Amino acid sequence: MRNHSRNHSVKTRCKGVMAHTVLLVFAATALFPLFLVLLNSFKSNAGVTGSPFSLPESFSLSNFTTAWQYGAFGTGFLNSVLLTGTTVVVVLVCSSLAGYVLAGQKIRMWPAVMVYLTMAMTVPIQLFIFPLYAGVAALGLLDNVFAVGVILAAINMPFATFLMRTFFLNVPKELEEAALVDGANVLQLIHRVLLPVVRPGLITVGVIVGLSAWNDFLISSTFLHDPSDQTVTLGFLSMNGTFSTQLGVMMAGALVLILPVLGVFIALQRYVVDGMAGGAVKG
Repeated sequence: MRNHSRNHSVKTRCKGVMAHTVLLVFAATALFPLFLVLLNSFKSNAGVTGSPFSLPESFSLSNFTTAWQYGAFGTGFLNSVLLTGTTVVVVLVCSSLAGYVLAGQKIRMWPAVMVYLTMAMTVPIQLFIFPLYAGVAALGLLDNVFAVGVILAAINMPFATFLMRTFFLNVPKELEEAALVDGANVLQLIHRVLLPVVRPGLITVGVIVGLSAWNDFLISSTFLHDPSDQTVTLGFLSMNGTFSTQLGVMMAGALVLILPVLGVFIALQRYVVDGMAGGAVKG
C-alpha cells in the first residue's frame, strides 16, 4: 500500500511539473514579442535593425514623444474611450435583456431568434459595408464616434447574447420565482436580483467586446475619416507611411497602443476566467 501511494504521489507531482512547464512555455511564447517591443521602443532604427535582442544603450523617451505627437494619440485615446464605452454599454444593456428572455423562453419565437442569431454570427460584416455606409451617410452620421460604437455593438450583439443567455441559464429558477412572489416587477427582477448574479458574465462580455472595439480597424476606418475623430488604432496605423523605416518609433507607438489594453485585461482577468468557466456549464 505504501509503495502504491508513493507511486501515485510521484505520478501526481510529475503531471504537475509537466503542466506547469507547458504553461511556462506558452507564457514565454506570448510574452516574448511584448518584451521585444518594449526593448526596441527605446532604440534608434539602426539599433533595432543591428541588434534587436540587445539592451538599449540609453532609455530615452524621444521615440514615445514622436509617436505620441505624429500618431495624435491624445485625441485618439479620447475617441477610442468614447467608441469603446458606447459599444460596451449598448451591448451589455441589450444582450443582458435578450439573454434573459431567451434563457427563460419568454417568447414563442425564441427558436427562430436563436437561428437568426446563429446566422448573424456566421455572415461576414464585409458583405454589409456598402449598404451600411450608404445608410450612415444618408443620416449624416459619418465621422460620428457614437454612431460607429452602435454599429460595432450590433456586430458583437449575437455573440454577446449567446454568452449572456448561457449565464442566465445557470441562474436557479427558484431565485426568480421568489423575487416575483415578493412583488418585484420584471425590471426590478433583472436589475436587483439577476444582474448581480450574472455579474461575471457581464464583465466577461464587456472585456471581450471592449477589446474588439478598441482594436477595430475595418469599421472605424470606413466611417471615421476626419483626423479629429479617428481612434488610437487609426492614429497608429497612419504612422506607417511616415515612420515605416523608423522601427523604434513604431515600436514605441505599438507599446502605447498595447499598454492600456494589457492593463485592463490584467486587472479583470480573474473575473474573465471565472466568467468563461461559469458560462461553460450550460449551453
